[in-house]
Amino acid sequence: MEETTFLTVPGLASSGPAHWQTLWEKDFPTKFRRVEQTNWDLPVCRDWVERLNEEIQKLQNPVYLIAHSLGCLTVIHWAKNYSSDHIKGVFLVAPADAETSRNLSFVEGFSPIPRIQLPFESVVIASTNDQYASIERTAEFAQAWGSKFINIGVKGHINANSRIGIWPQGQTLLESFIKSVEEKQKAFIEVE
Repeated sequence: MEETTFLTVPGLASSGPAHWQTLWEKDFPTKFRRVEQTNWDLPVCRDWVERLNEEIQKLQNPVYLIAHSLGCLTVIHWAKNYSSDHIKGVFLVAPADAETSRNLSFVEGFSPIPRIQLPFESVVIASTNDQYASIERTAEFAQAWGSKFINIGVKGHINANSRIGIWPQGQTLLESFIKSVEEKQKAFIEVE
């Protein structure tokens, strides 16, 4: 993980101090930068996407987006409207289902969720008992986005309430994803 920069895209309430995104940022402060939203508690999709785009436009080096929950949908809506050659891949953890989750009835503009093929490598990490999205719906999203799908079992919303701390399994999954992306890019360059 030392040679790559990561842009974290949190969900509601900016993930919080015990969330794995926050812990990763603390452990690797020079490698991780958070996309800060103006309003973390009353999300408006248009505003969140524009804020993400502002951060992406500042990029000068290749990065991976590390998104969680509503942050995943922010990335998907961003990809529907914008592009950047700086995005190497996206790591989408527990995408929230803004179309069906009653827990998200107050969010604005995230539904309908775009069913688009993402223009970069992506992986979706899901749990079988996520209160914000069923495993079946998450698998459907992953297929529509052209993402690799990984079911990690009973982990809730894969957040601080899941009691996973720094989430070592997530770090392993991220490292594996990066290795896969880099191998594909290397193979592509060799073919050319």
